Amino acid sequence: MEVYGYVRVSSMDQNEDRQMKALRDATVPEKNIFMDKQSGKDFERPGYKKMMESLKEGDLLYILSIDRLGRNYEEIQKQWRILTKETGIDICVLDMPLLDTRNGKDLMGPLLRIWCCRFYRLWRRASVKI
Repeated sequence: MEVYGYVRVSSMDQNEDRQMKALRDATVPEKNIFMDKQSGKDFERPGYKKMMESLKEGDLLYILSIDRLGRNYEEIQKQWRILTKETGIDICVLDMPLLDTRNGKDLMGPLLRIWCCRFYRLWRRASVKI
């Protein structure tokens, strides 16, 4: 099993240091960190494509946040399925511990838990004010 990381910033003048630090803190080897400096509108990115060629079944991919993977929710879901089901890797989203496929490969389960937790917090705040 290899450990990988993916970093994306939307433009050349944006800084990737925060993402790089998070991946280093997660002990991702420098040689296994792939980066793109372009929009996340699609997955036609050179760093992402090179990373996809490197990933093998059983590997682990860290990203700091889900929006670093892409901007389009449907495309993110499609890539998540390709990565976890077809390629057979695990994904760990560092700023959302519920999005860690080492606990299950389905993206909808963790997202549903996040939405339920958020709804509960909103409901709780509203009921406390009454």
